[in-house]
Amino acid sequence: MSDSHHWPVRVYWEDTDASGVVYHANYLRWFERGRSEWLRALGFDQHKLMCEVGVAFTVANLEIQYKRPARLDDELEVVTRIAELKKASLTFAQALSRRGEDAVILCQARVQVACVDARTFAPRRMPDLGFRA
Repeated sequence: MSDSHHWPVRVYWEDTDASGVVYHANYLRWFERGRSEWLRALGFDQHKLMCEVGVAFTVANLEIQYKRPARLDDELEVVTRIAELKKASLTFAQALSRRGEDAVILCQARVQVACVDARTFAPRRMPDLGFRA
């Protein structure tokens, strides 16, 4: 697998406000799904990680920059990559771009995700899952 994961998104009515512009919180949903699909592409099921390995991942810090609006019917792409890997956390660099001729970054985020015990939610060392920054 390459160092980054690409996941396509289309903007629907439900994603927008009355003017057809994407509501700001939806970018967070798409980034979350991008990270989940990245993990799935690596062969990991989050439910199995919780049940069999005993770990879960939770957002600990989020920085987001809204650059340009996404609009109704836009075809977008979430790009996810690991920016930093520590003993008990991962920091992702994510970007949401318009696809096609008008390819431009609309939104960027840095998301720190902590590894926690699935039962207690106490921080714990990340098992060796083969991640690399």
